[in-house]
Amino acid sequence: MKKLLSAVALVAMLAQSPAVYAGDKEPVKISGPANAKGVTTVAVGAFNVGFIFESVDQTKASGGLMGAFGGTTKAKSELVGVTPEMMQKIADAAYADFVSQLGASGYTVVPAGDLFGHAALAKTKSLETPLDINIALEKGSKGKATYFKPSELASQFMLPGDFTGSGMSSIGINMSAGQASMALTNYAKQSGVGVIDVVYLIDFSDQKRPGFFSFGGLQVNSGLSVAADYSRMTLIAPSGKQTVVTVKAPVGVEGDFIEKNDASSGTDKALQSTANVAGGLAAVAGLGGLRFGKTRKFAFTAKPGAYEEGAAKAASLASEMMVARLGAMR
Repeated sequence: MKKLLSAVALVAMLAQSPAVYAGDKEPVKISGPANAKGVTTVAVGAFNVGFIFESVDQTKASGGLMGAFGGTTKAKSELVGVTPEMMQKIADAAYADFVSQLGASGYTVVPAGDLFGHAALAKTKSLETPLDINIALEKGSKGKATYFKPSELASQFMLPGDFTGSGMSSIGINMSAGQASMALTNYAKQSGVGVIDVVYLIDFSDQKRPGFFSFGGLQVNSGLSVAADYSRMTLIAPSGKQTVVTVKAPVGVEGDFIEKNDASSGTDKALQSTANVAGGLAAVAGLGGLRFGKTRKFAFTAKPGAYEEGAAKAASLASEMMVARLGAMR
C-alpha cells in the first residue's frame, strides 16, 4: 500500500500540475468588491475543508418514452478509504498553501495566535471538530460531509452561508455561525485587520449536478474537485463590511485518485429493468407509463497518497483563483 503523505510533502507536491478541468460558467461570483479595497493586512479566522462521503443524486426524465423507460433516476455514491489522518493532512496542506499564496500576493498575514488570543473571541465557542453536516445539494440531491480545520487554528468556526444544511441538525451550527461572524467582525473593527474565512467542499464523484440525464441515467465519474456553490472565501474588512468570492464552476484535477465500482446488486438491476420495460410497454399502448426509474449504487475507494495529492491540488487551484480575485480588488 502506498505510504500516506505528510502535510509538508503535500505542500511540496502542489507545484506539480495534474490535468485541470472546470465548467463553462464564470468561475467566481463576487459580492461587495469595494469592501476589499485598501485591506492589506489580514488574519485567517476560519479555514474549513469538507469531504463528501455519501451523496444521493437524482434527475427526472422529460416525459414521453424517455420518461416511461427512465422515470426518476438516482445515483447513490459512497466514498470509503479516507481516514481522519488523511483529511487532516489535506486541510493542513491546503491552509499552509493558502497562507503562502496570500503572502506572495502582497498581503501581511497576522499569526493565528494573535487572532484567537484576542479579547473579541474570548467568549466564542468552537464548533465540534471535525464537523459532520448533512448538506442539501441541488434539486433534491443530498449528501453527508465532514469538515476539518487546520491544526494551526485553535477553533473551528463557520460563517453564515458557508454551508447549506439539511434537517434539524444544522440549526445549532447556524446559530454558532452567527456568533462567530459577530466575534470576527468585532476583531476586525478593533484591530484594523481584515479577517478571511475560507470553506472548500471536496467532491469525489464529479457528478454533473443537478444531474446530466442520458438514457442510461446519471453520469458518474471519479475525478476530484472543489465543488461549485459550496466553496467560497469571505473577507471581513476593518469597516465590518464583507467581500464574498463564491466558486461558481468546479475546480478540479483528473488523475488516478479513486477506484470506482458499480455496487448495484444483480437482483436490483433485474427488478428495475423488468419494471421499466413493463412501464414502457404500457406507455406505448396508451395506458400510461409506470415511472419506476433506475437506481444505481456506486462505491468509490480512495487510493492513499494519490487521494491526498489530488484533493490538496484541487484546493490549491481554488486558492490561486480566490487570492488572485482578492488581490485585484485591493
